[in-house]
Amino acid sequence: MRRRHVLGAGLAIAVAGMAGSAMAQSEIKIGEINSYSLLPAFTEPYRKGWQLAVEEVNAAGGINGKKLVVISKDDGGKPADAQTAANELASSENVAMLTGTFLSNIGLAVSDFANQKKVFFLAAEPLTDAITWSKGNRYTFRLRPSNYMQAAMLVEEAAKLPAKRWATIAPNYEYGQSAVAVFKKLMSEKRPDIQWVDEQWPPQGKIDAGPVVQAVAAANPEAILNVTFGADLVKLVREGNTRGLFKGRSVVSFLTGEPEYLDPLKDETPEGWIVTGYPWYDIKTPDHDKFLKAYQAKYSDYPRLGSIVGYQTIKAAAAILAKANSIDPEKLIAATEGLSMPSPFGEITFRKIDHQSTLGAYVGKTALKDGKGVMVDSVYRKGADYLPGDAEVAKLRPKD
Repeated sequence: MRRRHVLGAGLAIAVAGMAGSAMAQSEIKIGEINSYSLLPAFTEPYRKGWQLAVEEVNAAGGINGKKLVVISKDDGGKPADAQTAANELASSENVAMLTGTFLSNIGLAVSDFANQKKVFFLAAEPLTDAITWSKGNRYTFRLRPSNYMQAAMLVEEAAKLPAKRWATIAPNYEYGQSAVAVFKKLMSEKRPDIQWVDEQWPPQGKIDAGPVVQAVAAANPEAILNVTFGADLVKLVREGNTRGLFKGRSVVSFLTGEPEYLDPLKDETPEGWIVTGYPWYDIKTPDHDKFLKAYQAKYSDYPRLGSIVGYQTIKAAAAILAKANSIDPEKLIAATEGLSMPSPFGEITFRKIDHQSTLGAYVGKTALKDGKGVMVDSVYRKGADYLPGDAEVAKLRPKD
């Protein structure tokens, strides 16, 4: 009995010692999850962005004197794998918070995990409005401007077009469905005279562009909303150019002005599309100049939008941890609600009411320059100007 008591006491002392050393550790770990193997065009620049941010944070003294360490996992584009990764990071690695994700369905899966396990989650990229509204929860915050915000920016320009007959093309999963729904809602409110004459829903990453283009052409729209991106966008543009789909028609397109999606179009880039994007070569502000100089010095390459998202995700995480001076999720939430910080696009704030950041986006038009697609006539739209007020959000978001 005595031996058992001594062993039990020894174990208790050992566990207490481990807990004490964990509290006194000289580093803070963040868990990061993304679809690296599925979507390298975006996630590789994204990784470069957050690695640059980690270097800068640690060079400036870390988080209240503690070194910042990021433990990264690939979700392979599968929500179940993302939840498994989240569980490993939270339970085995004891990370202070989770960050990242790209696809909207994966962002929702990790957000649900965070809510159930009471783990702080800073969603970097997923754009569905559900993340902060219909399926929002107190443990989840989002950095990038949402579908609602980008749709509102695009509608501001699209509503000026004379076109009355509209068709839509979007990937058939959470992001595409959310983007089309909110664009149609906002556009119809501004232009009750328009008609929606066709919808095409190709599977994400597997578009059969010929039949899609043929079906849209058959509906004879005067304007098209496009939500496809990546390899699907390249196929759609190539087939659309070949069959003359875009001739004499206006096109409004989410994300197409981002270099990771515009660059692969090369000399096939259609001109005059109204897009959101990132014209890094045309942004002349001190905040962006500082980021651009540091990024190019480290990588000898130009940034993509993913670079901005990755960089600012870690910068935001560091600011949250520094303000909270704790890894307790409740203290992290309290620190983030209403928190303002600098970004390469200017100051941003995480709203208390829905946990959405006010990071904005650039809106402009596509053009061809020296055989390459570029954004022209671009203007930065502040995120705060394109978000609904508290009363409307209260109807959209469940109470915590």
